[in-house]
Amino acid sequence: MTDQVITDYHLHLRGDDLGARAIDHFNAENIARYVEAAEVAGVTDLGCAEHMYRFTEALTVWQHPFWDEWAIDDIDQYVEAVRSSPIKLGIEGDYIVGAEEKLEAMLGSRPFDYVVGSVHFLGDYSLDTEDYTIWDGSQDPDDIWRRYFETLAAAARSGLFDILAHPDLVKVWGRAGRLPSVDPRTIYEPAIEAIAETGIAVEVSTAGLRKGVGEIYPAPAFMEMCVEAGAVFTLSSDAHEPGQIGFRYREGIDFLRSHGVAEIATFEGRAREMNPLGSVNP
Repeated sequence: MTDQVITDYHLHLRGDDLGARAIDHFNAENIARYVEAAEVAGVTDLGCAEHMYRFTEALTVWQHPFWDEWAIDDIDQYVEAVRSSPIKLGIEGDYIVGAEEKLEAMLGSRPFDYVVGSVHFLGDYSLDTEDYTIWDGSQDPDDIWRRYFETLAAAARSGLFDILAHPDLVKVWGRAGRLPSVDPRTIYEPAIEAIAETGIAVEVSTAGLRKGVGEIYPAPAFMEMCVEAGAVFTLSSDAHEPGQIGFRYREGIDFLRSHGVAEIATFEGRAREMNPLGSVNP
């Protein structure tokens, strides 16, 4: 047990400009901007989890037009830059059904402090981008939600990940997308069972407050079920620029405390410790 901790383990050094150079992002100067922003925000334990699909090595895992377009960086350039900095080294790995062995080969081949697991695609369809969207009206929303949480359960059980990122990402568009016609608690159950069985950490992410849904990930009902299942949690902002570090963290911390969460998970060398949850300045 250590001093009180505020984590932000889910951030991205790389911008969304495909024309930008990796060297302009994976360097000491850019990382220092994030470290300074974290100090201002009251974040005490900072780590980067760059998108796996940004690296050419990801194309050994899955072939998809979106990945073909975005996989332009060298993973070892990223690893070297972060390992030589004050922040922890993570990666956000997309769970791809049927590619578990390939994922293990990639995610286990570098000295990550933690691996964040996410589900952004169901089959070839994207949940949270306009391109390749699953929300084109051709598929039943209830089925999409069920498949999402079944896939999230499989991701937890795969053993590939330390943390489940934005665990109800399927809600990202809010009413601009499609919500289920039934009580989502009945749809959450497969994922909750997997979280309870595996002990994987669940990410509380304030990024949802920046999205169409306008709500923290996970939803209060999902959070309640996680707590009842004995889950442990991390806190992250999913920042894509320094100014988003610790984004609306007072609300995130209040959310955790309102559900009786007094400890937060930290990681180093893929090993987890539990620490008292801290606070940020008003």
